[in-house]
Amino acid sequence: MRKLLLLALLALLLGVGVVALIENHPGYVLIAYGHYTLETSLWVGIVLLLLLTLVLYAAFALLRRLFSGQKSLAGWLEQRKSRRASRLTHRGLINFIEGNWEPARRQLLRGADHSEVPLLNYLVAARASFQLGEHDRMREYLGAAEQSDSEAGIAVELTQAELKLRGKQYEQAVATLERARRNAGKHPHVLKLLSTAYLGLEDWEALLKLLPELRNYHVLPEDEVLQLERQVYTQLLQASVAEDAAASDGRSHLHQRWQAMPNNLRQDQAMLQLYVGLLIREGDHAGADKTIQRALKQEWDSDLARLYGYVELDNPGRQLAQAESWLAAHPRDPQLLLCLGRLACRHQLWGKARDFFEASYKQRRSPEVCAELGRLLAALGDEKASAARFREGLLLREKSLPQLPLPERAAEHG
Repeated sequence: MRKLLLLALLALLLGVGVVALIENHPGYVLIAYGHYTLETSLWVGIVLLLLLTLVLYAAFALLRRLFSGQKSLAGWLEQRKSRRASRLTHRGLINFIEGNWEPARRQLLRGADHSEVPLLNYLVAARASFQLGEHDRMREYLGAAEQSDSEAGIAVELTQAELKLRGKQYEQAVATLERARRNAGKHPHVLKLLSTAYLGLEDWEALLKLLPELRNYHVLPEDEVLQLERQVYTQLLQASVAEDAAASDGRSHLHQRWQAMPNNLRQDQAMLQLYVGLLIREGDHAGADKTIQRALKQEWDSDLARLYGYVELDNPGRQLAQAESWLAAHPRDPQLLLCLGRLACRHQLWGKARDFFEASYKQRRSPEVCAELGRLLAALGDEKASAARFREGLLLREKSLPQLPLPERAAEHG
């Protein structure tokens, strides 16, 4: 309370001093402009100057708030458009996933103008146009996507290639992907799409050259790469047989292709069986003989032993002895027994051939052994037993026959 009284007293004294100063020293201010003059005391001039300063400050503050308000309004309007574009893009993507192509494209295009990522809108709109079969519009939106982002060239090319692959336009897809292949290190998906395109074109040589990159960039799991590698070499080996048939230089393209294959594939049982079968088909029985014997020394393979029965050498007795040497380690192998029966027939040892065929039949009743046994029995004059084996082999081959009622006589003699 004392402080308040003291402050009031000081203010009163200050006021009295100022009034006394104004009365004793009023001062004089004259302002002249053209024909106009303004006369006033110094203290009134100071007050007017202060008032003018306050008015100017208030005017500038008002103008600043007006301009900032316009910017805020513009920013608010822009944010509103951006939020609306985001909602349209969101609904468009949902419709695209659900397969509603027309509304998806319409919403995506409406949302593209104010979208933060119009590239996405145009790319998905292009995919929707493809689904609608409107390829001109698809190309238009792909062009808009590329214009919307200067760094989107690869994304546009990949999308274009995927759509061409889905339309089975393999040659056009390859042309597009070859341009994008220069950045395969950054975009390994290009290589996967290229492999799909080459498969569609059945361009096995191109796929063969692509295999190292597929493996190096880990584009596919290793088991898928290995499966693709088997498919490629299978086709190339089969094509080599046609090349050998058309060649006049005496070279074996089949042998050269086989030697160029990776070692792990040349030891693969399925590939070995394919190669031996092709050698036999080409008539290179000596080559098939060497390949089979070398492979069976490393690892036993019943299917290779079966193929040995198709090999025709000048000395069938030596060949039969070779096959019989395997019998000690594999006495119950039905494929080896089948092979021995065929080799015995080739050596005209009919009784021995019948024994081998029947031994194979006891181990596994297959249509093949039934046919061989039936054929031999028919040649030996045992028509009844031959017919029974042929009938059994036919029924084994046709396992999908439905259960049907049969006449009693047929059933009795069945």
